[in-house]
Amino acid sequence: MNIDLSNPNPTIDAADLAKLLDIPAPQVITLMREGAITSRFETGVDADAGTHRLTFWYGDMRVRFTCDDSGAVLKTSRNTAKRSL
Repeated sequence: MNIDLSNPNPTIDAADLAKLLDIPAPQVITLMREGAITSRFETGVDADAGTHRLTFWYGDMRVRFTCDDSGAVLKTSRNTAKRSL
């Protein structure tokens, strides 16, 4: 699994995200456009320099990918959690 970091907005294959959200892959783009799937991208600093975190929320589900500078996914987590602002 890889995250494309070559553009200002990182991307991941919809099928990879869909599996973790338990939805069909074709629905990912539609749900993102509708605002039902939201995301946040963070770049590590200090001890976390060289890593990036891409988090997606859908309903009460949170999926998080941590990758290195090449986009290779180092860690994936999935849990139920309300998004706090």
